[in-house]
Amino acid sequence: MAEGSDNSGGQRNPASGRPSIVETTPETDDHSARLHGVVTTEVKPGKSGFATFLLVVCAISFVAAAMVRLLGIDGSRYMIATTSLTPYITVAGLLIGLLALFRKRWVVGLTMTIVAVVLVATVAPRAFSDARPNGVGQQVRLMTSNLLTGIADADAVVREVKARRVDILTMQELTPEMVRDLQRAGLDQVLPNRVFLDEPGGSGSGIASRYPLKLRNLTPPGTLQQAGALVDLPGQDIEVVSVHPLPPDVTDGPEAWQRELAGLPAPDSTGALRVLAGDFNATLDHVGLTRLLNKGYVDAADQVGKGLIHTWPSKVGIWPPPVTIDHVLVDTKIVVDTLDVFDVPGSDHRAVVTQFVVPRP
Repeated sequence: MAEGSDNSGGQRNPASGRPSIVETTPETDDHSARLHGVVTTEVKPGKSGFATFLLVVCAISFVAAAMVRLLGIDGSRYMIATTSLTPYITVAGLLIGLLALFRKRWVVGLTMTIVAVVLVATVAPRAFSDARPNGVGQQVRLMTSNLLTGIADADAVVREVKARRVDILTMQELTPEMVRDLQRAGLDQVLPNRVFLDEPGGSGSGIASRYPLKLRNLTPPGTLQQAGALVDLPGQDIEVVSVHPLPPDVTDGPEAWQRELAGLPAPDSTGALRVLAGDFNATLDHVGLTRLLNKGYVDAADQVGKGLIHTWPSKVGIWPPPVTIDHVLVDTKIVVDTLDVFDVPGSDHRAVVTQFVVPRP
């Protein structure tokens, strides 16, 4: 045996007779592994099972909510409530889908992102003004306001009517006490013509106008009053309905809401042009409202790029999320110029005022 070595092949220190320690490097380790036939692999951290589980749950919930909207299913009050939150669900689904792609959960990420893009295509156009011609005819300013069982500030309502030079005012939840308050505030001085179906509580309805009115029964009998009138404008007349179907979240279920939305009049191709204005208790994502639009109406806010501005509740908090349930729908022959949404003191709804042009006959 050679001096300075041991049986194991290690080097001995000649002075002490003990094996010396030979330092290694990553290169020598790799070389040694190849010599001995050892396969080395890099150990990567595993994917978090809990994070994947959460993403899958989010994906299932999001796709289910999206299908309720895209398929037009207003079956239960919970489905209806979910559909009303479509803009929020769209944003959340897109962000979570992109997060899943970033974390390389490809199936979950691609599924959520694709569905979210489809929803974006239905929601985003409401924030952009549509191309429309210059209107030629009679200019009309219409305001609609839910008066919250008659406890809204009547002086504020009349003040807005005067400041905004409103021609037609539609009101929901109009009570006899509110009628007296509006008279004291001077509504008769600016809008002397009226069709009022005032009742105690939240079931009353009314239309006040600068132009002559004639009562019209344009909706079938319902739980709440929905005043209708023919407005005698210079030029072509219009028919106006103060819309207020029963909310879908009542104890008896959403059937009355569905029935009353379906009972709203379609545009009249041979008679007066129609305008539906009020508290629909529905957003543009609910099938009852989309069916009305498909019959030949346009949403005034959507036309001018303000379709995502909320109208309820007027005071924004954590819950409930603000949604757009007050609308002005006009016949497609009517050109919408402007629209504004503003608070009315004492009411939980924001008022909507729009200016449009009724074409000449």
